[in-house]
Order: sequence, then structure tokens, then C-alpha cells
Amino acid sequence: MRVDLIDKDPSNRVQAFWEAAKAVAAGFATTLRHVFRKPITEEYPEVKRVLPARTRARIVLTRDPDGGERCVACYLCSGVCPVSCISMQSAERPDGRRFAAWFRINFARCIYCGLCEEACPTSAIQLSPMFETCERDILTLVYEKEDLLVDHGGKDPDYNFYRHAGIVTEIGGKGDHINEEPPVNVRSNMP
Repeated sequence: MRVDLIDKDPSNRVQAFWEAAKAVAAGFATTLRHVFRKPITEEYPEVKRVLPARTRARIVLTRDPDGGERCVACYLCSGVCPVSCISMQSAERPDGRRFAAWFRINFARCIYCGLCEEACPTSAIQLSPMFETCERDILTLVYEKEDLLVDHGGKDPDYNFYRHAGIVTEIGGKGDHINEEPPVNVRSNMP
């Protein structure tokens, strides 16, 4: 409502009054329209919404198709984490394969940004749509490797890092891996 219309002319007061009355009536009409609608209530603990496939929530450690752990303890996930909630210790098996001796995530600090998932070269660390991590005791939000390991391959179940990496393991030697050419004899390239 404009003040200059009220002060100058008495006939403008009537016009200003009707403009104000229309504005108030429009607001009440919107309110009344919503009052008589049936409310939409989601009974959360009993009925859970279907989340989108790309939902980023709780972190899990996946396994390769052979059932082995995918994590090679390369420290990329802990290095890229902006809040430093991931820590691990690397170890090596007798066959030369690296693994995480222990792996720890503090979900009380995690911001679910997904950078650890993008940095992982083996697709071991993935974010799942499980978002219910509320606890009264903050120390229960520190998850160890045993709590994080799942028995499936996650979003890419057929990927096996050691079949693509070109590393000599029990799976194969140099040149035996998927999409890998045999090694070049360096001496044959000499003039």
C-alpha cells in the first residue's frame, strides 16, 4: 500500500483500502485452499522412500568377483578426504598383493562428499544409499573394516583391479591381463 496515495487525496484512500483488502483476501484464499487439502504424511520409520540410484550416504568396502577385498591400501581416499575421516594401514600378502591391514572411517566427521569414491582406483570404496547413521554415542560412528566390508561388488560387480592392472600376481603375468599387450623387448627398439 502506497503512503503517498493516502496522504494527498481522500478519494485515493478508498482505492488504497480496496487494494489492501484484495491483497489480504488473496493471502487468506491461499491459506483456505491448503486448509481443506488432504495432508501428505510419510510415516518414516515404517514406510521408507525409494531413494535415487545416485544417493550418496554411508560408505562401504566392496569385494571383487573372486570374493577378495578390492582395497589395495593406496591411501588415495584418505588423502583426498577434506575432513580427514578415513585412516588405514597397508600390508602385503606373500603373493605380493597389497591390502588394508585395518581401515577406519569416522562417520561423525564424514560429509558424504563422494571424493573418496572418485579417487579409488579399484572401486573398493563406494557410497551406498543407507543414510540412517544417527547414534547417541558418537564413538559408535567410528566404523572398522569389518563393519564396512560387504559381500558384493557394489555398483560395478564385474570389475577386478588385478585383472586390469598389469601387476604380476597369481591371476597372470605381464601381458596376460585384460586389454594388455605383451611387454616390448627394449633391446629390439635400439638402432
